[in-house]
Amino acid sequence: MKELDKTDRKIIQILQNNSDLNTKQVAAQLDLTTTPVYERIKRLEREGVIEKYVAKVNAKKLGLNLLIYTHVSLKEHTKEFLANFERQVVSIDAVIECHHVSGEHDYLLKVLVKNMDDYRDFLTERLSKIKNIGNVHSSFVVSEIKKDGIYHN
Repeated sequence: MKELDKTDRKIIQILQNNSDLNTKQVAAQLDLTTTPVYERIKRLEREGVIEKYVAKVNAKKLGLNLLIYTHVSLKEHTKEFLANFERQVVSIDAVIECHHVSGEHDYLLKVLVKNMDDYRDFLTERLSKIKNIGNVHSSFVVSEIKKDGIYHN
């Protein structure tokens, strides 16, 4: 992979702020012509720097008002148990992110649900049915301070 230069980083920043922009619009912001910007964007996509383009949605407008970070510890840490947990947790719609982490817990889940009743159902009907879970700790988001998800270089 070619090292990213200042222009590559600026293209990434522009597209993170608005991925709907076409190549001509990105080029105009960089004061460059369209062809080299197009080639750079395609290279960034090919090399996996730009993984995909997504629509950011307002969860509250979808009725999803409760965001929880759920820390999960497993009883046993064999490859089989880890794989089983990961396989099952990715199929749960309420889990919008899952990270295998170091430290006190094994996994950090980002869970988005309508309300506390839905979270209780998530815990009792989905998460607790996965074998080998030892401990679950929940942190409820009171307010989001920064959530743009944009890497600023």
